[in-house]
Formats: sequence, C-alpha cells, structure tokens
Amino acid sequence: MAELKKGRYEAENIQVLEGLEAVRKRPGMYIGSTSIDGLLHLVYEVVDNSIDEAMAGYCDRIEVTLKKGNIVTVVDNGRGIPIETHPKVNKPAVEVVMTTLHAGGKFDGEGYKVSGGLHGVGVSVVNALSEWMTVEVKWKDGNIYRQKYRRGAPVYDLKQIGTSEDNDIETGTKITFKPDDEIFEEINFRYDKLLQRFKEMAFLNKGIYIKVRDEREEEEIKEKEYHYEGGIVQFVKYLNKNKKPLFPDPVYLEESEENKDLEISFQYHSGFKERIFTFANNINTREGGTHLSGFKSALTRTVNGYARSKGLLKEKDDNLTGEDIREGITAIINIKIEEPQFEGQTKTKLGNSEVRGFVDSALSKHLKAFMEENPSVAKIIVEKGIKAAKARKAAKKARDLTRRKNALISTALPGKLADCSSRDTESTEIYIVEGDSAGGSAKQGRDRNFQAILPLRGKILNVEKARLNKILNNNEIRTLITAIGTGVGESFDIENSRYGKIIIMTDADVDGAHIRTLLLTFFYRYMSPLLEQGMIYIARPPLYKVKRGRSEEYLYNERALQKYAKEHKNANFSIQRYKGLGEMNPDQLWDTTMDPDNRIIMQVQIEDAIMADETFTTLMGDKVKPRREFIQAHAQEVKNLDI
Repeated sequence: MAELKKGRYEAENIQVLEGLEAVRKRPGMYIGSTSIDGLLHLVYEVVDNSIDEAMAGYCDRIEVTLKKGNIVTVVDNGRGIPIETHPKVNKPAVEVVMTTLHAGGKFDGEGYKVSGGLHGVGVSVVNALSEWMTVEVKWKDGNIYRQKYRRGAPVYDLKQIGTSEDNDIETGTKITFKPDDEIFEEINFRYDKLLQRFKEMAFLNKGIYIKVRDEREEEEIKEKEYHYEGGIVQFVKYLNKNKKPLFPDPVYLEESEENKDLEISFQYHSGFKERIFTFANNINTREGGTHLSGFKSALTRTVNGYARSKGLLKEKDDNLTGEDIREGITAIINIKIEEPQFEGQTKTKLGNSEVRGFVDSALSKHLKAFMEENPSVAKIIVEKGIKAAKARKAAKKARDLTRRKNALISTALPGKLADCSSRDTESTEIYIVEGDSAGGSAKQGRDRNFQAILPLRGKILNVEKARLNKILNNNEIRTLITAIGTGVGESFDIENSRYGKIIIMTDADVDGAHIRTLLLTFFYRYMSPLLEQGMIYIARPPLYKVKRGRSEEYLYNERALQKYAKEHKNANFSIQRYKGLGEMNPDQLWDTTMDPDNRIIMQVQIEDAIMADETFTTLMGDKVKPRREFIQAHAQEVKNLDI
C-alpha cells in the first residue's frame, strides 16, 4: 500500500474569493468558455438587459456597435439603471449592479416580470471579464451620469457629465466595454453570429428595433437593422421562405395567465422534416423541455380528434402518430415566464412542470377553434399527416425487409465495408470514401486495428427532397446506415454506433464537395445526434506534392503552394496536383490523410440550428432562386473553382 502524504489542511487553507474575483478566476463557470462562444456571450448578456427592458414595455430601440479594437457599445432607450444611492450598501444603485454578483432588478419580481440573461449574474460578469467598461445613464432627472471600471473595479465614483437637451429628455443606458485579453484566447467578434442572434431577438419581441453596426474596418462599415411588427408569424414565414408552404398564412395564437405569456405560430410546407424552435424568455431552448412536450401532445390529440370528427380518419384506421402530424411543420414556441427553471448551465432545456399543461391547454383550445373555422387548412394538415403515415408504414416495411435480408446472410455488415478489428468506440473510426479506386488505396494504407473503410459508389440520394421510405430504398444510404449501426428516424440510437469517429474523405474537387454536402445533409436530417456529439469529421487530403531534389512536401491548398513558390523562387522544384484520392498510393494516403499523428481532419459542429437548417434548405432544397442568390452572394469567397 502506498504511503499516504502528510500535511496541514486547516481553515486558513480554504480560499475565499471576494466579489468579482471569483468570476476572473473561473470564467468558464459563468460564461461557458473563454473561446469565441464566451466572448459573444458578453455582448448577449449586455443586450439581454436591454431586451428585459423591452419585455417590460419600457424600451423599443437597441443599438449594438463594434468599434476598432473589438470594443463594444450597447445603447438602449429604456428607463436607465437607477443612479440613486442604494440604502443597504450606501453606493449608487448603478455601481451595485455593475460590480456585485446577484444584484439587479430581476430577483424580487418587481423590477422585471420576466427576464433572460445568465443565471442571475448579469452585467457584473461582463464587467469582471473586461479590461475596462463604462456605463452612461441618461436619467429621468434630465442629467447624464457616467462611471468607469477596470477589470470590475470602479476607477472613479459615479459623476454627472452633462445634461440632456430639453427636447432630448429620453432616458436610457449606454454600456461600452473592451474584453480582457488576459481572459480570452482571442478577441475578434463574429459579426455574422451577432446578426443571427439579434435577428432572432427582433422576431421574438415584435415591434422592437435592433441595429447592429460594425465599424472595425473604416473602408467597409457594415450595418443591419431588424424590426418585425409581425413577430413570430414573420419568423415562421422567414424560415419557410425557401420552402413551398401548403397554406399562405401561418397559424398564430397567444395566451396569457398569471406570470406566463405564450405565443405559438406554425405553418406546414411540402417537405418532410419537422422544424420546431422553442424559446423561453428569449433563450433558445435547443433541447426543448416542457413547453415543447405540451405543444406536441396537444397537436397530436387535437388533429386526431378533428380528423375523427370529420370522417377524415375512419373507424378502422389507426390514429396518426405525433411524427406523422409534425411532418413538414415549421413552428415557433415562444414563452415568457416569471421563474424559469433551466436544466444545465447553458439553459438549453426548460424544466418548469406547470408549463406543459399551460401550453397543452392553450394550443388545444385555439387549434380546435382554428380548425373548425378554417376547414380547408384543417383538411390540408390532416391529409399531410395521412400521407406521412403511409410513408412511415412503407419505411417500416423497408427496414424490416433489410433486417430479414441481413438475417439470411452470414454477416449483417455490407460486403464493401472493410471493418477494423477493434470494437472500442473510443478509438475506432470509419472513413467514408468516394469511389472504389480511392477505397482500394485506403484499405491498403489504413491501420486495420482501428480504421474501417466504406467506399461509396457515386453520389448518394439528396435526402432534402425525399421521404424516409425512398431514402431507405437507396442502396448507398442503406449500406451507410448498416455500417454505422445507429439506425435512423424512430430507431436511431447513438449508443449503437460502431465507431467513435465518422470521417468523410472525398476528392478535393467540385464533385467531391458535392458528395460531402450530400452526406452532411443526410447526417444533419437523419442522424443529427452524431453531429451534436462531434462525431462527424471531414478529412483534408493534400492538393499538391512538391519535389525539390530529394525532399518532398505535401501542400493542402493554393495559398500554401503560392507561399512555397515564394520561399523557393530561385530553386527548381516539380509540382504534382492530385485530382483525386485514387491517384495516391496507399503509403501516401496514410502519411497525408489517415495517420492520426500527421493528418488534418475538421470536426463538423452545429453552431446554430436555425442557420444550419436555413443553409441546407437553400443548398439542397427544391427552389432554384435562393440557391442562385446564395451563389451570387458568396461568389467572391470561392478559393478553388473547378471549370
């Protein structure tokens, strides 16, 4: 038995972190990370305070500006943070809010009925993680006040810096901050991600104006303003803009009771995937929660009840399942409640048990009345569900047939799969390879212990335009599903994945990019947990091999070749361009693309579900015009064009 260490462990060994010192010591506990997501969270938190003012009815304009040096300014026309002395601590209330954890108007239910933001820590956390911050308050006494802070501590006392003009007595708050480079890995705000977030905010809070301005590059100042009088009805129309809606106007309902306000809007389209986005107090609850379960149960029960009462479902017919009824739906559920209970630090699932019944009751009542008053739309919804039920039964037959066929042969795995010997999913990986030629090189070059190879013939089916029963009849997709082992749709189970990494390895040309996009569309639509768990990767094979004397070097893009040519401009070297993986011999493929010590693989992540959904619909959907507009908008960004 090892000898135990001896040492003192007494009261003085317990470290007590005072005030905002704890935030600087463990920033990840408060903002999730110190990467780009944590950096963006600082902006969201300040803006969330302004949004809270808007939800309370005191603010209708918010301006966010990115200045040189990645300095951020957020201005609103709300009531302004109070400047009077706080009776308990004898400091101005604004200083208390900016420098004290768990201080603000969100705790007693009086200042704000509902609020979003972080777990009660608010703007003081942003202050703690900023190199400096200033707050300016245009107060109702007609004066303007300012205080500055450095890493969370006041630089000077709150002071009056001016007086509002008589015609400009409007109140409000202006916060400016510079994130601290001692805390964050890199300080470079992503304008596109901020736009996506604030567009959502404007949809969810109808009537509010949100302007986002990027002044970091003088020659290219960018500006966007979002304002939606239609709120979530416009949100649904926006999400369906590249789809084919089955009826012109989205269904909309709102319901309020003590401490709860609910809005729901939905519309069906001709596609096959359901898209339901849920929000609680403006927070995107990506994992759903009680508001989502209440919506689903009410929708299923009400549509089935209507179909039975009107004879659209016969007595002998089975009820439609929830999945049948939700096929092709785009829905927004937007609830605002006084005491939200979120599961997890990142607030991605709503846990309030009373919300389920509230949403269920509200949707049942309004949807029943809507369907009675709009029989033509009601019939479209029911018929869409009936078609989905037929397709579901056909898909089940296809799955059962596949299972029966597999039971008759010696192994259930596809013949073209070269499997690995290990069964440890912590280390195993499968390469999905374009074509038999590349597949042959990959099979010979791999490490058989942990690397499996699955060659696919040509381009798989575009699943954006097909139902599951048609998808399951496609040989290449069926082979893919069988090899991965998780199943799809209702039978998907990530625990059954046979590999820890799924690596897409296609040629570095237009056809290879198309095959990669088709595969990513399939994974996103039918195996999305693999993406959410970070199990999907893209291999990066080299584009060139340069040879100078006896030395060889692999280069992965055009920029690297130009750099090499510049560095060796007086030397003689030859260049070989790889048109496809099949041109590499097994050793080269191993050295450049498959050896874990040398290869470059990119993990595919879903940063934003709404943006991802929109992109896949644009690129792979039925409508040509949005795709053409996308290509025109991004033409200047193309690096390698295969003509």
